[in-house]
Amino acid sequence: MLPTIADVLALDTVRRGNPRVVAGADRLDTRVRWVHVGEVTDIAQLLRGGELVLTTGIALPDDPDRLADYIAELAAVGASGLIVELGRKFVRELPRSVVNAAEKHGLPLITLGRETPFVQITESVHARIIDIQLEELRASEQLHEVFTELSVEGASPAEVLRQVARLSGRPVLLENLAHQVLACDTAGRDTGTLLANWETRSRAVAPGQRTAYDDAAGWLVTMVGARGQDWGRLIMLCDADPDPRDIVLAERAATTLALGRLLERHQESLERQAHGTIIAGILSHAYADPDEAAARARAVGVPLTGRRLVSVVLRLAEASENPLDGQEQLARLGDLAEAAAAACREARLPALVGALDQNRVGVLLPLPPRTPVESALATLADRLRTTFATTFVLAAGSAVESLRDVRRSFLEAEQVADVAFRQPDGRPFYRLPDLRLRGLLHLLRDDARLQTFAERELGPLLAHDAQRGGDLTGILRIYLDSGRNKAVAAQKAHLSRPAFYDRLHRLERILDTDLDDVESCLSLHVALLALESFRRDNPRG
Repeated sequence: MLPTIADVLALDTVRRGNPRVVAGADRLDTRVRWVHVGEVTDIAQLLRGGELVLTTGIALPDDPDRLADYIAELAAVGASGLIVELGRKFVRELPRSVVNAAEKHGLPLITLGRETPFVQITESVHARIIDIQLEELRASEQLHEVFTELSVEGASPAEVLRQVARLSGRPVLLENLAHQVLACDTAGRDTGTLLANWETRSRAVAPGQRTAYDDAAGWLVTMVGARGQDWGRLIMLCDADPDPRDIVLAERAATTLALGRLLERHQESLERQAHGTIIAGILSHAYADPDEAAARARAVGVPLTGRRLVSVVLRLAEASENPLDGQEQLARLGDLAEAAAAACREARLPALVGALDQNRVGVLLPLPPRTPVESALATLADRLRTTFATTFVLAAGSAVESLRDVRRSFLEAEQVADVAFRQPDGRPFYRLPDLRLRGLLHLLRDDARLQTFAERELGPLLAHDAQRGGDLTGILRIYLDSGRNKAVAAQKAHLSRPAFYDRLHRLERILDTDLDDVESCLSLHVALLALESFRRDNPRG
């Protein structure tokens, strides 16, 4: 970290000059980027900001107004401060106009009562600056090596945070945009204490920059995201102001997490890799023309043209006991993909089968025009269950006629699979009609847009409840669940009607909305359901 004016004044070479602060004593924590010696009146035009200017004042004008302009120009270009050696131009003290101007513009002004070789001052300060820069460069190089290795190895968020905590000695957390903790490393601190009332505390910290330090909370916060789409925040808990190394550490970790989310892969067979690459290319529109995708699929033995295309998503059921670790999960998912490919071959249903991510297997079924979709799905599900012992969920999107619509079909299948994964009812396969609003919101719970919507609709109310320990959010939920019937809602809330009506009026003031307006209530109800989906998956929030 660059030295401050106070650090410079503490140097022996400066102390020998008998320095005295005559203005800007409250700005001695200003950082010094460089030291510049100048004996010209228009020196400001030579500066870039952050310089500490040394002068004997020999060339400065006598006119008080021009002296004040000299100070104003230094302050305007961002000079760190001004040191004037007395004895040549100004014998015992500086003119009042210079001191007043420095105080007015907040420019630290120091006098040297004894003759001091400026070259000694510049050498001392520059040596310190260069040493600091070299130290920061070495630290940055070390961090680069650590996080490059993590990126190459495909480290999980937990592993990334573990390295951050090790290198900083401080607790670090990763949260989503709904202020729910996704991963954390406490650096030896008590986990319960660290996460207590997390959502309320996190809502209170909203820095205006991508990376910023919040003095009140003692948090260093940096946004996490890629391609302009932020999806979370990395938070380092600091006991004091973070140094540049901490800032670089947090930002490199955030970049690694963002890249990890984009590049997550796992080991598969060559066939599964090839199929997965084609499916991924279709979903991301990586192929300039649908015919290119069809040609690639045909090259691996899967004809797509002239067929109805059905997207299928497979998910392993969640283990209630002895949950799988990351490597076991990936291995089991690979087994599911191979079993699905084998089931398709046995059923004479040529298909593209590959992993969509670390949780889901995708299947693109090209069906002949006269083949019933329901029959094909039932056959695939039945054959797969006879060969794959672990419980799984099979979900399908709508049948489409063109490769251009496959992405929409896969999105449907993914949504259905996620709902069935949380609320399975034993069906052989699941399709879109099984979804309802709660299920849809649950599927979108990790979408930053839904989190932002819920925050916009309910943020003032949640903040009010958190600050005052109230439960007006519960009153709003009862009112909306009662179909906006105030009498019924008051009874459910165990309140008299006047007391309940008073709470509704308070809700309207806090939310700045009309609770008799149907559209406003609908928006609030959707936001409440979304909030429930966030909190169900993150009970610590």
